[in-house]
Amino acid sequence: MAGKHTPRSKSRILLLSLSLLGFSVLFFLFSLSPLRNPTHSQFPNTNIHVETSFVSSLEDFLTHKAPRFPNIRDDTVGGAVGEEEVRKLDDRIYDSEMDRLYRDPYYPVGLPLKVYVYNMPSKFTYDLLWLFRNTYKETSNLTSNGSPVHRLIEQHSIDYWLWADLIAPESERLLKSVVRVHRQEEADLFYIPFFTTISFFLMEKQQCKALYREALKWMTDQPAWKRSGGRDHILPVHHPWSFKSVRRYVKNAIWLLPDMDSTGNWYKPGQVYLEKDLILPYVANLDLCDAKCLSETNPKRSTLLFFRGRLKRNAGGKIRSKLVGELTGVDDVIIEEGTAGEGGKAAAQSGMRKSLFCMSPAGDTPSSARLFDAIVSGCIPVIISDELELPFEGLLDYRKIALFVSSSDAVKPRWLLNFLRGIRPAVIKEMQQNLAKYSRHFLYSSPAQPLGPEDLVWRMMAGKVVNIKLHSRRSQRLVEGSRSLCTCECRVTNATKTSPALPGLS
Repeated sequence: MAGKHTPRSKSRILLLSLSLLGFSVLFFLFSLSPLRNPTHSQFPNTNIHVETSFVSSLEDFLTHKAPRFPNIRDDTVGGAVGEEEVRKLDDRIYDSEMDRLYRDPYYPVGLPLKVYVYNMPSKFTYDLLWLFRNTYKETSNLTSNGSPVHRLIEQHSIDYWLWADLIAPESERLLKSVVRVHRQEEADLFYIPFFTTISFFLMEKQQCKALYREALKWMTDQPAWKRSGGRDHILPVHHPWSFKSVRRYVKNAIWLLPDMDSTGNWYKPGQVYLEKDLILPYVANLDLCDAKCLSETNPKRSTLLFFRGRLKRNAGGKIRSKLVGELTGVDDVIIEEGTAGEGGKAAAQSGMRKSLFCMSPAGDTPSSARLFDAIVSGCIPVIISDELELPFEGLLDYRKIALFVSSSDAVKPRWLLNFLRGIRPAVIKEMQQNLAKYSRHFLYSSPAQPLGPEDLVWRMMAGKVVNIKLHSRRSQRLVEGSRSLCTCECRVTNATKTSPALPGLS
């Protein structure tokens, strides 16, 4: 009986084998096909709560995350070092760089960027964060021009967002563009986690200057600083007043800035330039208008142009009073003096979400958080700031989301209104759609998100590494009396021209 069933058993085994082979081929072919939903590949941890409020994120960081961060041992030096220590580090860096050069065909171009984070004394880091946390409810603390101090600190809190992400355990980080290293010879760049803006606004003037001098001595005593003259060191000085009393001594470092103001009001000639430094966006004051919000508000945007803020400013901001005279009294234009506090925020948010265009003129400096408020509100920015430099412009094309108008054109009678009214609905719709895509690039968050501003910082930094190494090595081998500075100025002066006629303009 058994012999009669053998052929049928063999045929079943053969059929099963062929079926398994077929499934294997189909699985292999499917694995080669592109992902159906790239969103999930970009954000594999979408179930994690993402915090975009500086105050809320800082509270969680100080009370829950910071205490449980492992006390990772690194080779940060506690005091001044001699030439021998600098030479030893130079030798170790040479060995590491040669190993990477011969082993990695893409070195030094590519990601992830290797960043060494200094383990600075707590008076430069945690103590200042606690100082903000314990005083931020004191809203009576104002600057000389009436701006709430703690809100200014929030707007310029890029130092917190970058540092908190860098020092977080790798298991909790989402970014692939940067990795923290704990040995200096492995680093492409060095990050200095000193909270210069908090100390400037919340400490007594002389106390702050003393802390600046201490921080200056501490960082310039580090062997890696001595080796490169600070050229491969990143220093966050995002508010134009921060670290001002001593920053002439660290002009070789990579500064993280809000703009570059070539007028000389905030930065001295030779201190800042695009080849060395990086422009970072302000932290937006307003809440994100997400996809659902945009679908509800875009059809109802009945205001042509909106501006809420201080109507009188100094320096380049003097144009504001001229614009007020030109635009006041027009039916579908709202120009109003801004007020601080939650009431002012609510009014600005409501106004931007009801408007097609939001005016972003220069203030005391070329930049303003208002630009990023407009972007996250889905309101097309009209930038009137002739000296403005923009964040991540090597990666992002702002012509797709904003209009650029020269100051000379903007103040001509009826010129700006005629320009905006001439933009056809199809062009407006396209720019609104682009704003919805771009808003993620300007939202600082914890944990830091792929393609968020923290991520774009390191992608931009990666493009600077080769040039940084070139100038560091060049400075190390120049002999005394040699011509150490370039004798020609090759940078093109920044001067805004009105956007050329967009496709679809009547």
